[in-house]
Amino acid sequence: MDFRKVDARLLPRPGASVAGAALVVACLLAGCGGGGGGGGGAGLPIGLLPGTTAPPASGGGDGGIVASATVAGLCAAPRAGVNPDTGAAYPDRAGSLDNEKSWVRGWIDETYLWYTEVPTTLKAADYATPVAWFNVLKTPLITASGRAKDRFHFTYDTEVYRQLSQGGVSAGYGMETAAIRSSPPRDIRIAFVEPNSPATNASLQRGAKILTIDGINVVSSTGTANVNAINAALSPKAVGESHTFTFEVNGVAQSPVQLTAAKVTSTPVQNVQVIDTGSGRVGYLLFNDHITTSEAQLIAAVNTFKQGAGIQDLVLDMRYNGGGQLLIASRLAYMISSPAVTAGKTFEQLTFNDKNPFHLTAAQTLTPFTGTSRSGQALPTLGLSRVTVLTGPDTCSASESVINSLRGVGVTVNLVGGTTCGKPYGFYPQDNCGTTYFAIQFKGVNQQGSGDYGDGFAPTAGCTVADDFAHQLGDQSEARLSAALTLRSTGACPAGSSKALASGLDKSQAAPDVEQPYMPGRSPLRENRLINPAPDPA
Repeated sequence: MDFRKVDARLLPRPGASVAGAALVVACLLAGCGGGGGGGGGAGLPIGLLPGTTAPPASGGGDGGIVASATVAGLCAAPRAGVNPDTGAAYPDRAGSLDNEKSWVRGWIDETYLWYTEVPTTLKAADYATPVAWFNVLKTPLITASGRAKDRFHFTYDTEVYRQLSQGGVSAGYGMETAAIRSSPPRDIRIAFVEPNSPATNASLQRGAKILTIDGINVVSSTGTANVNAINAALSPKAVGESHTFTFEVNGVAQSPVQLTAAKVTSTPVQNVQVIDTGSGRVGYLLFNDHITTSEAQLIAAVNTFKQGAGIQDLVLDMRYNGGGQLLIASRLAYMISSPAVTAGKTFEQLTFNDKNPFHLTAAQTLTPFTGTSRSGQALPTLGLSRVTVLTGPDTCSASESVINSLRGVGVTVNLVGGTTCGKPYGFYPQDNCGTTYFAIQFKGVNQQGSGDYGDGFAPTAGCTVADDFAHQLGDQSEARLSAALTLRSTGACPAGSSKALASGLDKSQAAPDVEQPYMPGRSPLRENRLINPAPDPA
């Protein structure tokens, strides 16, 4: 059963093709992580996957690589109508699948960070669709730890991506699930629920364990058919799709619940609260998505902490935040710190392949700490010199950029929980013929030139804490938040917290659980860095 997530960082919105987009420097959002740069991926020790070679591949019609601009918008099924993002007609014209595959190959050759490592032995004719062709057009190299160097390649239906990136709208139940154990005996829990969703309407909460789906035993079932059915039910594809779940709460099996997928709008900022401690007031907020709608919610949260609350410290819970728009990350980091610290400093600098495909000047590769909102209003600031971030393997991409950028200007960032996912790269998402493609195109570093965190950021010493599904997020007794508050008051996490596990879970699994990737069926969009839009490639 595959409960792994896709690692990636994104840049632009779908809309016009790369050839037609104009660069918005302010949207060069940070959060790309660390790792190799240039065409060769300097900074990560690499080697070939066993049995692979590394020269580059043929074009879409196996007649050689052509400039992507010459075949952009030539589609087997051209779209009609107006692009909601641009207000202009779609650029699609009548073409063929070979044209689309030629565009993919040209675009990879022009913009992919590791274009020189794409195997030449591959032939477009061997792949039925442009997406299948795109999926193999990436480096086969591996890191020193044995992970694929590029774990981030993926595609999205353009309209679905547009809705997700703009407002976090998707078909679902409004519950995120976490795989504490993904092989039998499985332990799949609800991690959190979205307000006003089918899950909340069914009174579901964090910590509920899934026992059965449509009569299939989730805990012990085997076989491809059962596994596929479980995965499909956890990730409904369309509004109106229904499945029957049985949950266990506090060790007691509950009555079956039918959940019907609806259009669920993500609420990226939740549980904003001020915690009174013996040594001052501490702000806490759960931040799940770097999407457009999060900006106003983050500003409101900071104003709550600033106006009247007078917090001395902040606990930022990003354990489930896979990333998103880097400009949101830049604004969040700016609001946490102070203008005196961030003025004139680099939030993130981007490095591209040796072709400089987007014709950027050195100044255009620099993303500052952004002090204004999308509407141009000055952002509030907390003026903090330290912040504690609750992390885990789903803390990725733009979320890691927040950590990296603040450390780059001298803000103390303590981490409590698990090691972050390690996504040091990013993309300009690019639409062609109704599919948006995501391929690594840059590496980012902070003010100090640091960005090589391909294996993730580890928790502060002694502060590895397993996720606690026995308590709700924001509960001061929840293990990670409790450890963060103890760290603040004593200078150290509680003794033995690295082996702490929520009651009712198998303590023998404590260490693996902290680092184990989870969030089955989670959208790759939730685990990336985005910059909008892409300028013209060379």
